[in-house]
Amino acid sequence: MDNVIAVQAFRDNYIWLIPGQKPGCVAIVDPGDADPVLVALAQHRLSPTAILCTHHHRDHTGGVETLARRFAIPVYGPAAESIPGVTHPVEDGDTIDIGARESYTVLAVPGHTRGHVAYVGDGRVFCGDTLFVAGCGRLFEGTAQQLHTSLMRLAALPPTTRVYCGHEYTLANLAFARHVEPNNEDILAFIRRSKRLLAAGQPTIPSTIADERRINPFLRSSVPAVCAAAQKLDTDATVFATLRRWKDDFKG
Repeated sequence: MDNVIAVQAFRDNYIWLIPGQKPGCVAIVDPGDADPVLVALAQHRLSPTAILCTHHHRDHTGGVETLARRFAIPVYGPAAESIPGVTHPVEDGDTIDIGARESYTVLAVPGHTRGHVAYVGDGRVFCGDTLFVAGCGRLFEGTAQQLHTSLMRLAALPPTTRVYCGHEYTLANLAFARHVEPNNEDILAFIRRSKRLLAAGQPTIPSTIADERRINPFLRSSVPAVCAAAQKLDTDATVFATLRRWKDDFKG
């Protein structure tokens, strides 16, 4: 099992603590609230080395300034967005050293927000609100084409890449995925898996890129069954846009 630590915040947010090479050191991903992070750091006797922000929404950045001041650590965030406390603006293709086993690479994945980024390294991707387990983020600032392109970039990562997203939306996303593809046995199996994990008090995250390619309708816009369900057969991006609008109104 991976040793990334999940810190729960608000109703369904996850803040991630990435283990470093040095024992007891971690990097913090998307700290929307400082308080649960401080509790987790004390509980596990950890020292933070950096903060990574994927996008500017307050539920992902609300604790940044408090934590950065307290620990005097660098804060990485997308250069295309205004995030209070960021000391190291990053762009697509940048590499950053957060004290982990290897450097992390910045991947531009706009759509949910204009400058959204993901961080890829150590066989993991921290993708904020762009890609969820069996789902994707809403279109707040970008276009359907942008978000579709971003998701295809993530889908092209190695299949074993572990996917760490920002929210526990898995069961709701799987309900929609099953509605789109009722005969997809991988979706049914993932529903059973997710219910077992949640019943045991564990996150349904991470999944893997291989999992997402099997269960996530937003990565499957070229699959005939998904095209037929969307009733749009011309381009993958059009199918994606139809799915995103459909999901916005889906009641389960």
